[in-house]
Amino acid sequence: MADVRTNRFKRDLGKRQMLGIFSTLASPTLTELFAQVGFDWILIDTEHSPNEPGDVVAQLQAMSALPAEAIIRPAWNDMVLVKRVLDLGAQTLLFPYVQNAEEAARAVSYTRYPPHGVRGVSGSSRAAAYGLIPDYFAKVQQEICVIVQIETIEALADIEKIAAVDGVDAVFIGPADLAASMGHLGNTQAPEVQAAIDDGFRRLKAIGKPAGYLTNNEAEAVRRVAQGINFVGVANDTTIVVRGSKALLSAVKAS
Repeated sequence: MADVRTNRFKRDLGKRQMLGIFSTLASPTLTELFAQVGFDWILIDTEHSPNEPGDVVAQLQAMSALPAEAIIRPAWNDMVLVKRVLDLGAQTLLFPYVQNAEEAARAVSYTRYPPHGVRGVSGSSRAAAYGLIPDYFAKVQQEICVIVQIETIEALADIEKIAAVDGVDAVFIGPADLAASMGHLGNTQAPEVQAAIDDGFRRLKAIGKPAGYLTNNEAEAVRRVAQGINFVGVANDTTIVVRGSKALLSAVKAS
């Protein structure tokens, strides 16, 4: 009989360090390839990429029998968008641009069925194995993982309150928008930005809240891993393809 899938990402969160990448090219084939490379997680992004619901399903299906766990980033902290990705089978969600504890609480509520939240009810969704999990509603919540993303200096100032919201499993610091909010658009490596990020991670560690991060800068990725950040995105599919292509082209031209 079908059963609710164990969320290995949530199970391992805070117990071991996990490395991953972002999927932005809406390609199930690429996602399947990267899921076999050795990454612990792959985030399927619907905020800054052309991933639509059908693309998300195809990538979830491609990953279903592979070791890497899927994280879905909804396009916004919105009840309808969240309901849709949950029904598609998402178990771990990264909520973008959470500014305060109230917004974090709303994000959590979108992942809970009444009376604990406002998630719309469907017992025949893909997440419920199309109705083949008879006790889906009783079991699903323990496998849902909520991550909230800090992207501005204002949110960073409130990071402890955001992290303390009941149901928030982890906090992710997004460097690109944080840099922009600090007046360093396009420069996540600015010393002031890096110092703010370091301070955010220090404060999260002090309260025992798992933390996540994404950087396309290889040196910083190494530093964040050494720093002990719980889950680190070390690239996205676009940067991997672009860097590999440019390196190959340069090597051939130089030969």
